[in-house]
Amino acid sequence: MTKLSYQLYSARNFQPYSAVFEKLGKAGYAEVEGFGGIYADLDDAGLKSLRAELDKNGLVMASGHFSPDFLEREVQKSLNIARILGMDSIYAPHLAADQRPSDGAGWLAFGKRLQEMSKPYKDAGYEFGWHNHDFEFVKLADGSLPIERIFEGAPDISWEADIAWVIRGDGDPLAWIEKPGSRITSVHVKDIAPAGEAKDEDGWADVGHGEVEWAKLIAALRATKAKHFVVEHDNPKDIDRNISRSIASFQTY
Repeated sequence: MTKLSYQLYSARNFQPYSAVFEKLGKAGYAEVEGFGGIYADLDDAGLKSLRAELDKNGLVMASGHFSPDFLEREVQKSLNIARILGMDSIYAPHLAADQRPSDGAGWLAFGKRLQEMSKPYKDAGYEFGWHNHDFEFVKLADGSLPIERIFEGAPDISWEADIAWVIRGDGDPLAWIEKPGSRITSVHVKDIAPAGEAKDEDGWADVGHGEVEWAKLIAALRATKAKHFVVEHDNPKDIDRNISRSIASFQTY
């Protein structure tokens, strides 16, 4: 059975994290994915304390999100965070709207930036990749997509495929699993509520309780190099419901 991870950004409004770790461990999750808000400002003692909390609940922080700026500016700190917390994979997760290029050349340059950024982390033995949202699938003036330009500029990085964001960007998820599938080393597993529903949760749903055809997609994803399947919900109103229903659904795929 595939180990299941949980993106801790989903639980940011349900503190403390120590209680969330306990819920995740009891529900049967084996891994978690961190993000900068959890560890960017921690010293070694804080990181070791976080690791101890995870260990106590049978969890491994196998992967983590770090902003592109932090990965460039704080190489040694990023490596130290990954080492102490026991990560094997590092993903740059997002580019703020005011930082996004407006044309193909700009996205190609950003891809080259990621390629260069990846080197010290790959040299240290970490998987290094990009995590998408929807904006990478919006067609540019030259007809190309930002995601295509990113990968063109960064031939050696991997991809943490957020399938629900691919769908929200009007991409065909199965085609994208097949097209650059050799890059996929991690997957975000989240669901989209039917149109007009769950407005108080930004239109997201617990895994298996929305419209994404996860059974078919998981079958396709198992043929890739994906080693982390990460449950996420960007704005759940009930963390216990999200944790329990999502893993129950995933275990049927």
